[in-house]
Amino acid sequence: MRTEFLLDYELGRVLALLTRQNALILETVLHTGLRISDVLDLRTEQLAPSMWVLEKKTGKKHRCGLPKDLLAAIRAQAGEVWAFPGSKPGTHKTRQAVWKDVKRAAKAFRLPQNIGTHSFRKVYAVRLREKYGSIEKVQRALAHSSLAVTAIYAMADQLLSDRQQLMERRRAARGR
Repeated sequence: MRTEFLLDYELGRVLALLTRQNALILETVLHTGLRISDVLDLRTEQLAPSMWVLEKKTGKKHRCGLPKDLLAAIRAQAGEVWAFPGSKPGTHKTRQAVWKDVKRAAKAFRLPQNIGTHSFRKVYAVRLREKYGSIEKVQRALAHSSLAVTAIYAMADQLLSDRQQLMERRRAARGR
């Protein structure tokens, strides 16, 4: 099942319930559009206001930036090697640990949609589309080879809204 988009108020609630480190990880996704695995692979020495990241999935280099306050918060908790150290010495945080925390927060708020760490990448895509009005720019930022896949991300807010309206119409029709 695909992960879905988060509305702003849902996003704020979920971030507030996450552990501090997991919230920083997902704020990094929100500011860079990187996949969770690429964020977790960040090394402390890489951290900079503007940096290059080699994406695992695509093999492409991605230039991204971090706001000063987010960068300072990441550096404050970073380990000697990894920007987001794991619980075992010498390891970084795992995707599964972050995913589990997101699922816990979503369950606490009884969110109806299926959300996961990738939902934050979809929020990034929608925000970029709203800012620039161009799916092509979103495609480049996400390093997608397919414009159709990018459209699913960049229009995630509309897809969620359409699905919610359909569900409401079905409920109303049953109530008659």
